[in-house]
Amino acid sequence: MANNYVGDDAARHLQDLLLGTENVDDFLNRLAEFSAASLSHMTGAEIECGVTLQRRKRTMTVAGSSPHAVVLDRIEQSLRAGPCVEALRTKAVVLLADVDTDPRWPEYQLQLAANGCRSTLGVPLEIGEDAAAALNFFAAETGLFTEATIAEAAGFADLAGRALRLAVRIGTAQSRAEDMQAAMEHRTSIDLACGVVMAQNRCSQDDAMAILTRVSSNRNQKLREVAADVLRNLTSAEVRTHFDA
Repeated sequence: MANNYVGDDAARHLQDLLLGTENVDDFLNRLAEFSAASLSHMTGAEIECGVTLQRRKRTMTVAGSSPHAVVLDRIEQSLRAGPCVEALRTKAVVLLADVDTDPRWPEYQLQLAANGCRSTLGVPLEIGEDAAAALNFFAAETGLFTEATIAEAAGFADLAGRALRLAVRIGTAQSRAEDMQAAMEHRTSIDLACGVVMAQNRCSQDDAMAILTRVSSNRNQKLREVAADVLRNLTSAEVRTHFDA
């Protein structure tokens, strides 16, 4: 049953997350919540999850299934040492089975224990050449991250990584589309203002643009701001571009 839950059901749920979120940050938080729920279902015990992002060799906590998960994840980021950081470096799953017996990260393990965490599991996600991410799972007891659970977590991380790559692409495409629309709106406002100056001064388009550019330089304002002022002075009603919703 666990395989079906983490396989087919997880894939469908991750698709629903993509469709139901408006931005990448929202998706990451819901991904952390679903990841925690998935491993909790597998182990029969409460598991928390943090999402760590690595860009330009710097890591940061970007999401968590709970405020406590965020605290636990940030401990590792502040120390820059632990299973999640190691998982990002090696691109392999890294287990900290027992904070009392593992010799690798003594300061990190002391702080985990002080915050009620006894074992952790770092699972890397593939998201692109210039960035990496990892799921950081936390348990309040030992013995939960068995070989079977680790295998299931790795399979789930593969699905999550695919969904995250798509979420990042969608977010990038949306940003580019918004930037393009803003640029078109600004261009339209400038063209309208240029027409107003041509009519008022009975001059050519080049001369009108030169006037707007000179005003922009003298006022130390962006050209689109000067254009907006010209249009506001033209009428008391709000002037909207063709691209305004």
